[in-house]
Amino acid sequence: MITTSLTTPITAELLRGALDLEQTEHGVLPHRLPARARKQIPDGQLAMAEAQPSGVRLAFRTRATAVALDTLRTKNAYQGAPPRPDGMYDLLVDGELAGQAATTGGNVLMVDMATGTSETLPGPVGTVRFEGLPDRIKDVEIWLPYNEITELVALHTDAAVEPAVVPESRKVWLHHGSSISHGSNSASPSTTWPALAASAGGVELVNLGFGGSALLDPFTARAIRDAPADVISVKLGINLVNSDLMRLRALGPAVHGFLDTIREGHPTAPLLVVSPVCCPIHEDTPGPSALDPSTLGEGLLRFKAAGDPAEVAAGKLTLNVVRAELSRIVAQRAADDPHLYYLDGRELYGKQDFAELPLPDQLHPDAAAHRRIGTRFAELAFGADGAFGAGAADGALAADVAADGTPVR
Repeated sequence: MITTSLTTPITAELLRGALDLEQTEHGVLPHRLPARARKQIPDGQLAMAEAQPSGVRLAFRTRATAVALDTLRTKNAYQGAPPRPDGMYDLLVDGELAGQAATTGGNVLMVDMATGTSETLPGPVGTVRFEGLPDRIKDVEIWLPYNEITELVALHTDAAVEPAVVPESRKVWLHHGSSISHGSNSASPSTTWPALAASAGGVELVNLGFGGSALLDPFTARAIRDAPADVISVKLGINLVNSDLMRLRALGPAVHGFLDTIREGHPTAPLLVVSPVCCPIHEDTPGPSALDPSTLGEGLLRFKAAGDPAEVAAGKLTLNVVRAELSRIVAQRAADDPHLYYLDGRELYGKQDFAELPLPDQLHPDAAAHRRIGTRFAELAFGADGAFGAGAADGALAADVAADGTPVR
């Protein structure tokens, strides 16, 4: 236990990976979309996802040997399904994992996936503690759970704290994607595939992966446009299919508009469009995705494709249809945009990977698959020949300026 503690106010200077910080009754709530975008959110799914702090971490420099963080979490639970594991907090010391812990208490958001209704069951503030840290000046990061809305109440230490300094040479990678990018089924917040890829690539991560909500929303594109970033990736497709949101006629213009908006703020930053990883239930079968009721009796949560392959001819989307369209669009735009790149998601996780590391619920990779995807993305994107390789990334430092030289970010 911490017997003598100093309390440090939690401010934006101590947080990385958040685009906004909301003052709440209990403390502060990190957001991954700015306030203006949040006012335009059309459903509770995205409102919940953007408030879950995937990739958000406290970062500070201290000599402390003991750290305690008071938080009020909101944890998801699903009617008829087994309890979800507690969200994990990862403690990194000088970039290395030094501890993991979960908190207690908090609220529970009980979701009935059959009816789409939910109810919040209130609970108390909890505390996560780390002790036995090395007695020296060090950089400490506390990565927040990717799957729990987390209000930050107070930071306690047994030595003074100051914000960690980000090296000027370290570039910011902003990534947008679906629940896989959000972190679903990864072991912990610093081992989601984007976190692993960022660590391998030596970059600062801003993760705008939103479970169920990579849907080409214009307000998300504007958030990316307005956020500081040196390199950007957008992983698109699976949510468009499994939500059955649009048809092929709408997909092309929507992707063009999304990319156009990003380019307004980052005209020549390396921009990588990533298509879906392998997901057999939707490779050639349209959405929507639906719960497989045959598994609920076993206490398992699995999904199936509820669409009809015959409807592809009428414009319904499958993953193969989306990949072909994304590849076509990037090839077309790249004629005038030499900093635009395409990556087939099956290079990150393909048919052979599914045979070896199947998707436990038919949609989301497990912890081992997250590691594989993160390793491959780092090699393919941050490697010397990748979109974010040394040549491309060096050019990005001075890239985000208008034709007259005026900064646009």
